[in-house]
Amino acid sequence: MRDSIPRSNLVLNDMEKMLIRKAGTTIQYPAKHTVFTAGDISDRVYLIESGWVNMYRLSAEGKKVSVGSIRNPGELMGLSEAILGINRTCFACTIGKVSMVIITRQDFEELMEQHSFLAIKVAKLLGARMREAEALNYELVCTQAPGRLALMLMRMGERMGQKTINGTCLNLNITHEEIANMVGTSRQTVTSLLNTFKQEKSIVYEGRAIRVIYPDKLAKWVV
Repeated sequence: MRDSIPRSNLVLNDMEKMLIRKAGTTIQYPAKHTVFTAGDISDRVYLIESGWVNMYRLSAEGKKVSVGSIRNPGELMGLSEAILGINRTCFACTIGKVSMVIITRQDFEELMEQHSFLAIKVAKLLGARMREAEALNYELVCTQAPGRLALMLMRMGERMGQKTINGTCLNLNITHEEIANMVGTSRQTVTSLLNTFKQEKSIVYEGRAIRVIYPDKLAKWVV
């Protein structure tokens, strides 16, 4: 897949997660809960234990515009702004129920000073996200809406899909409007394209879930 980032560069290993759990506090959030908003003081770093979180900004018209990828279990969130010591520029909203470990910026910085391997992992993680952001910018300019949606489905399948003998199930319970915000198009276009993917049997609907049956067919839309 184009500009694919190894998952090991995005998630923490067991030792790294254990350090943060010991220094932080575990919090449970319900679905559709705003964890932080643009303008908030960035005095915390978050480790996602379970569930997924969408990162977005608001346009001048008040439209949600997703930035970067959905944050997954094992990933750190709110990291770059906390390290820089600047206010939040994005909103973070849970997609379903989410469990997180929250650690203060001061405690997190002390952990990195004490454990160089954690600091190296953070550097790799930020580098991977920068590369991912560059790829997304390129796709918005150079890839048409069908290709962007196909790429998003394939990436979501790799990172958060449930693998089965009949394909990869994406059971994130997100709306077509939310998907449209992630790929920079309209809800109507997303609905039309998903129906096209369904007709060519690349995907099937299972209630609110989407099962990717033939990722190779989706890949042909990426030109």
